[in-house]
Amino acid sequence: MQNKNIIDLSLRLTQVDHSHADFIDGEVLLSDKLNKGSMPTSPRRMTFILVALCTRGECEFTVDTQRLKITQNDLVIISDRHIVDNFQASDDADGLLMIMSVGFFYEVMSNVSDVSLLFCFARSHPVVTLKEDEVRLFTEYFFMLKGKMGEVDNRFRRDIVRTLILAMFYDLSNVIVRVQQGESRRQSRADVIFTRFIHLVEQHFRHERRVGWYAEQLCITPKYLSETVKVVSGRTPNEWVDSYVTLELRVMLKTTTKSIKEIAEEMNFPNQSFLGKFFREHVGVSPTVYRRS
Repeated sequence: MQNKNIIDLSLRLTQVDHSHADFIDGEVLLSDKLNKGSMPTSPRRMTFILVALCTRGECEFTVDTQRLKITQNDLVIISDRHIVDNFQASDDADGLLMIMSVGFFYEVMSNVSDVSLLFCFARSHPVVTLKEDEVRLFTEYFFMLKGKMGEVDNRFRRDIVRTLILAMFYDLSNVIVRVQQGESRRQSRADVIFTRFIHLVEQHFRHERRVGWYAEQLCITPKYLSETVKVVSGRTPNEWVDSYVTLELRVMLKTTTKSIKEIAEEMNFPNQSFLGKFFREHVGVSPTVYRRS
């Protein structure tokens, strides 16, 4: 059988397809008419974070070749890099859809110490059934967010949306705890290593970017750490560390008056030239241009 070509599914293309949706351009999209937009029937690699609630009917699709079925009150969480394919839906299927760019998601979650909980959970539980009160809570968050995103003249719109999404994810984390407490299945060794690795990165990424150092703290080889993190998350350890460093640099450039030299010293770069090269590779512009934009 001939392999299908896998095409990246971008947030901007999805935004065009869901022309009826509310959005902050290139960062967040909300749609309460999931049945109005097309869904992938051929392989598409996610480049964003997707959270959706089925409100009626049923849908089937594959995530990384695993066949999933969702019905009313099922919540779907799919992170970036996963491959979605073969979407099918009943005639009456509908739901609520929220899509976020990876950068915006990490900006929202930058001060959440246990962000790894969400990734580990979504990997093993891309679909979870919500209780009626949890459905009501998610729906309330959704339409509150939708209302605020519609206030295009509100100069604080983006900050309000970011804060509401953060509150929503805290409540979703409470759902995760509820589901995990009801399970007898223990975390796999790979999940445990990944969770411990992310915790270490959250604590030390400002001063330590060597994969070997993190492997040493976990008492495993760098090769084993790299293979395990890649299998669990779809990203290498270097990519995880770089994403934390990039987010921190973006925040410092936008929210502090520190010079680029001072930021380079604080983030343990040899000098500001190294910082500039790193930033351009990961963001696409220089730190100075980003700060002024």
